[in-house]
Amino acid sequence: MDLTFLSFGHGYTAQALTPHLNDKGWRVFGTSRSKDNFSDIEKSGAIPILWGSDELRSVIKETALVLSSVAPKNGNDPVIQMYGEDLKENSSQIEWAGYLSTIGVYGDTKGEWVNESSPLKPSTSRGIARVNAEKKWLKYNFLPSHIFRLGGIYGPNRSPFQKVLQGKAVKIIKAGQVFSRMHILDIVQTLLASISQPKPYSIYNLCDDNPAPPQDVLSYAAKLLSVDQPPTVRFEDADLSEMARSFYSENKRVSNQLIKSELGVDLNYPDYKVGLESLLDQGY
Repeated sequence: MDLTFLSFGHGYTAQALTPHLNDKGWRVFGTSRSKDNFSDIEKSGAIPILWGSDELRSVIKETALVLSSVAPKNGNDPVIQMYGEDLKENSSQIEWAGYLSTIGVYGDTKGEWVNESSPLKPSTSRGIARVNAEKKWLKYNFLPSHIFRLGGIYGPNRSPFQKVLQGKAVKIIKAGQVFSRMHILDIVQTLLASISQPKPYSIYNLCDDNPAPPQDVLSYAAKLLSVDQPPTVRFEDADLSEMARSFYSENKRVSNQLIKSELGVDLNYPDYKVGLESLLDQGY
């Protein structure tokens, strides 16, 4: 009963985490709103379970660890809105709860550094929604909630290599712009470190040591692949979706010192160069 892990919204991060939990003896359940996604959940080693089902409410009664990757919707957190009372009723057995948020909650600092104590000044609707969702998870103080603010995620089958090889990569140049990112396996090790030493109501930034211009990352990927460099375009002239353009509206450098000092995390991939080199060796 104390070895049940429930993953709400079993996406890329949760799927990468699952085999590590399985190895430790945890039975992992991953939710989906559609049975069409069940095969991906099963491939990760988790047991698929349908959102809104009676079976899911039964699993909550056996759950010791909870992770939510579910994005806010219409100003609400879907997990708290739908299952908050179920989690509350069974909170005495829940040892750890994690909510995957975003560094977008900090807004734009014009490239200056931020840490977990920095003011939250989101400038996008997504960032504002994430701030509200974090508050909801922390407000439910009967849950041992931990907030993880993630930068860009890359890893196997989800890296600049795919865009470069497909001819979809474009180096967009905006003076001074940097983004923070983290290799999926370093995200996994950070989550496992938190699970092993819970500190309820903690907030952690999950990024590597080197915030970097996006064009530098694409350039290095192309160099490693020994292919032509992607074309270059000024940000002002780029054909970007509204969402993609909004990412460039915020510029900040995100500190990861707390996961090192408090959780003892030693990054395997401290910057994008080490991460891309490893992915190349593994067939990306």
